[in-house]
Amino acid sequence: MKPMNEKHFAILRRHMVETIGIHSDLMEDELGKAAFDERVLAAMLKVPRHLFVPAPLAHVAYEDAPLPIGFNKTISQPFITALMTDLLAPEPHETVLEIGTGLGYHAALLAELVRLVHSVEIVEEFASEAESRLHQIGYRSVKIRVGDGSRVWAEHAPYDKIMVTAAADEPPPALLRQLKQGGRMVLPMGADEAQVLSVVHKDTDGGVRVRESIPVRFARLETVI
Repeated sequence: MKPMNEKHFAILRRHMVETIGIHSDLMEDELGKAAFDERVLAAMLKVPRHLFVPAPLAHVAYEDAPLPIGFNKTISQPFITALMTDLLAPEPHETVLEIGTGLGYHAALLAELVRLVHSVEIVEEFASEAESRLHQIGYRSVKIRVGDGSRVWAEHAPYDKIMVTAAADEPPPALLRQLKQGGRMVLPMGADEAQVLSVVHKDTDGGVRVRESIPVRFARLETVI
């Protein structure tokens, strides 16, 4: 059998986005809306997910399922990626902080939607690989550093939005401090068996409100003691 080419991947990517649309429509009651923002779906239609998974898994990159990427980590299910991005409500003028780069797929999506992305990854091998993949494709607006995501990237704060792709019992205080007033953070919150995808709003007076979405299951946010 001959190898898949970019035309094949483009067709599979379109099917992935169509599947996301079906799932969001079916979950209208749970999500409070029947469809995700068109900008988010356009970004998912454009970004080559197969270039952000291990090469042997490229042929299944557009299935609506998480995939292993090494170090007991996964790239999230496309539907969950779309939901988290939609909940973040990224705008073109904004600067976003991402916690948990992995191989760089979600950072690439965000780069299609905002002005600048700062991404923190605790696994050095992931950070190096993500940086290489992003640069090869041409995503120059993503800046990556190796570090503890719970302590973030203070020199570029405050951030308009923060995306956390690992679970915590509550919003990490350092992240809240570095989120702009009026900004929002999306993260899975709760214990391992009871995580809920949550949107944390930081009001203009510094107060914090949390809005829950759907149950999810993510790896825990790793910290360095």
